[in-house]
Amino acid sequence: MDYKAEPCVTAHSPFNAASDSQELRGAMRGLGTDEQQIIDILTTRNNAQRQLISAAYATEFERDLIDDLKGELGGKFENVIVALMMPPVEYLCQQLHSAMAGMGTEEATLVEILCTKTNEEMQQIVASYEEQWGRPLAEQMCSETSGFFRRLLTLIVTGVRDPLNTPVDPDLAKDQASQLFAAGEAKLGTDEEVFNRIMSHASFPQLRLVFEEYKELTGQTIEQAIKHEMADELHEAMMAIVECVQSPAAFFANRLYKAMDGAGTDDDTLIRIIVSRSEIDLATIKQEFERIYNRTLHSAIESETSGDYKRALTALLGGA
Repeated sequence: MDYKAEPCVTAHSPFNAASDSQELRGAMRGLGTDEQQIIDILTTRNNAQRQLISAAYATEFERDLIDDLKGELGGKFENVIVALMMPPVEYLCQQLHSAMAGMGTEEATLVEILCTKTNEEMQQIVASYEEQWGRPLAEQMCSETSGFFRRLLTLIVTGVRDPLNTPVDPDLAKDQASQLFAAGEAKLGTDEEVFNRIMSHASFPQLRLVFEEYKELTGQTIEQAIKHEMADELHEAMMAIVECVQSPAAFFANRLYKAMDGAGTDDDTLIRIIVSRSEIDLATIKQEFERIYNRTLHSAIESETSGDYKRALTALLGGA
């Protein structure tokens, strides 16, 4: 199945960085701030255009646009706008760093960012992380995680996954499916190393074939096997890989649902997915959310958020 990735945010045309920067400056000058003007401009330009606006702003006003936005805005609305202004890879690196800072580690954030990336995307994150934080991502991660979960993430971060353009190999897929069966359902206990090796090395198209072969061989889905054989963070990481191989939109729709389910809202996850997927497949995620949960993502966000924060997120969704 070919994945149809449809974005919600694309390049705005016509576009004039100098004009946009002047309008943003006007929205922040004098008494009060015109938040709606900030939303209208920044949610309808893509990230490359926002970087041009930022550069034009610095040239014309000799001021830093992000600093000015931070000075005028607050709370979760500020978090959305600052996230939009950061280059996408830098933003994800900042989110990884936050997930590992202080007491405890947000394993779910590590899984969401790292287990969903192709090798090409992973290389950009690894390079950017060290540049931003002065420490290799793998090293930081190793000090914050443990066991087979740490081993899996380390394999992913060190870039062992085959490139996307590697031709799929049906014979190898049969062999890999057999190895997974032998390492799990066919034996007492689980050989996690085999699962880690195959799940971190094979390209996503190859893994799709492996999962089909696994079902053919065993009569069970790979999800059923992982549920029986894995627990805790390793289970979450394996399931994230499986879901992203089959449908990234379903994975992110599920994450969004969980972020808004029950008491309270996981705003960090909500912001991160809406912003980071806005130019990739957010329109596809919207469709999947409605298909799975029988309500629109727009209505779910409207009922969980308020004020300028709600207006910014729903603007990124591009209407209902």
